[in-house]
Amino acid sequence: MAALPFDTTRIEELVVRLNAVMAKEGAVTPDLGGNASDDEVAVTLQETEGDLSRDEITQEIESMNDEQKDALVALFWIGRGDAEPQEWEATKTLARQQHEGLVSRYLLSKPMVGEYLTEGLEKMLEYGVD
Repeated sequence: MAALPFDTTRIEELVVRLNAVMAKEGAVTPDLGGNASDDEVAVTLQETEGDLSRDEITQEIESMNDEQKDALVALFWIGRGDAEPQEWEATKTLARQQHEGLVSRYLLSKPMVGEYLTEGLEKMLEYGVD
């Protein structure tokens, strides 16, 4: 039986924050040229200096132990369809072997990271995890 090295609630909370960060744009438009009351909405969708959400996610992921990081990448791959839940242990091993750089940087570079983690978690729960 496959086992996740973290609580599923922790992954669900991480996905919510990842989705919020991924929804933001990197570019800042200095003059939106529209109605001032509407401009506030666009500004909330832009990353600004001092916006800690991306840094907080990076710190959370990088503070995980190696087994948890490998499992996070394995969940992502399973959700993306690169592996099946039955291949859980082999997928975690492959994640460890292919590890280069920060896991957070890898995951944050994938626009659909939240969706794939959610899908991977759902597949693992359907398969049966401890």
